[in-house]
Amino acid sequence: MWKEKEAQAPPVKPLASVPPATPSAAPAPVTPGPRTADRPTHIGKSIFVKGTIQGSEDLYVDGKVEGTIELSKSSLTVGMNGQVQADVNAREVIILGKLSGNVSAVDRVEIKAQGALTGDVTAARISIEDGAFFKGGIDIQKGTAKNAAQAV
Repeated sequence: MWKEKEAQAPPVKPLASVPPATPSAAPAPVTPGPRTADRPTHIGKSIFVKGTIQGSEDLYVDGKVEGTIELSKSSLTVGMNGQVQADVNAREVIILGKLSGNVSAVDRVEIKAQGALTGDVTAARISIEDGAFFKGGIDIQKGTAKNAAQAV
C-alpha cells in the first residue's frame, strides 16, 4: 500500500539542475522614494547644522540646528532629541524637543508635553499640552489663506 503511493509521486529533480540565483532574482535593495508629507526630510541625532535652511519639504529635526529655518509652505517638527536655536518661519511647527527662537507659523504651533519653546510665537492657532514649557509672547493672526477661501 505504501509503495503504490510512492510510485505515483512525481520524481524529484536533483539540486544540480536548479539554475543558480542571478542578481536580478535577488531582492532589490530598499531605496527611499521621493519625500512626501508622510516622509519628511530628516536631520538625525548626530547632525549639527549651522546657517539657513530653506525649502518646500517637511522637515524633522532630531539633531542640532542654529540659524534660521524658512519652510513657508511646509511643516517643521522638532523631535524629542532635537535642539533648535533658530528663528522659524513655517506653515506649521510641532515641538517635541527644544526650540529657542521666534516662531512664525501660517497655520499652527503645537508644543507637546515633553517640548520646550523659548521665544515669541505668531500663528493662527497654538496648542500647548500639559507639561510643556513655554516662555515668550503669543500673537494670534487670522490665517490669510482661510480668509481668502471664505471670500470666494
